[in-house]
Amino acid sequence: GLSQYSSDPRTEWDLSSYSTREQVLEAVRSLRYKGGNTFTGLALTHVLEQNLKPDAGARLEAEKLVILLTDGKSQDDANLAAQTLKNLGIEIFAIGVKNADEAELRQVASEPLELTVYNVLDFPLLSSLVGRLTRVLCTRIKERSHKETTDTPVNMGPQLSPTDLKISAVTSKSMHLAWSPPLRPPKKYRVVYYPSKGGTPKEVVLEGAVSSLQLSNLTSHTEYVVSVIPVHDTATGDGLRGVTSTLPLSSPRSLRVSELSHNSLRLSWKAAQGATHYLVLCSAAPDGAED
Repeated sequence: GLSQYSSDPRTEWDLSSYSTREQVLEAVRSLRYKGGNTFTGLALTHVLEQNLKPDAGARLEAEKLVILLTDGKSQDDANLAAQTLKNLGIEIFAIGVKNADEAELRQVASEPLELTVYNVLDFPLLSSLVGRLTRVLCTRIKERSHKETTDTPVNMGPQLSPTDLKISAVTSKSMHLAWSPPLRPPKKYRVVYYPSKGGTPKEVVLEGAVSSLQLSNLTSHTEYVVSVIPVHDTATGDGLRGVTSTLPLSSPRSLRVSELSHNSLRLSWKAAQGATHYLVLCSAAPDGAED
């Protein structure tokens, strides 16, 4: 499976989309590069929420590996998102190109770092990694598959997944989130929210006993994407996702002009709720315009 990201992650194809090597290679050849920002944390969250699910082709018994390829330093908290994946038994390999931050790659990647972190000076040099990376990946899958361990992520549907996300009390600056907890409460919830047209994602971590949150200090008249992700000790449930727009700021109404003289006039209007100041702009009308 493959996803590209900038400020908004995009799934190019799921784990179940292709069944042969030739189909995958053809999809790679047809891939269009997605430029833009570098929100690596949001991309890793997208992979967990969207790509490592049974309905996207993830088999419960299979080992889960994520290969991160980046050419820059993340503009959000990549380490926190990566830690969530690693806590769920998902192994991360980090490959940096050009301006990638070596320290960040080492934070994001799984141990042992000598096998999971790679860095090259330019894109053509990635070809030099293919042979070694292939051998390492195959070896790691075999090693992990032969170990009987309890920390392999398992999706148990309703037992682990919250439902019924409700977004209410929406104002120009805030909104209230509430959801129904799963049958087995998670250890924590990660609530990630960001403007749908691009912007820095923000995250709130809640204890598993909490099932509501007030989001404040939002931007007015803006569409927000909200995700609620349950984090369990040994498994992952499906996250909830919602989209809601904050209200526009209220405007002054009923502008009236009075007390006209040769060099003055009086303006009056109905107040805008919540306004602390007004900015009044005045300029001469162009010739021929209404007085």
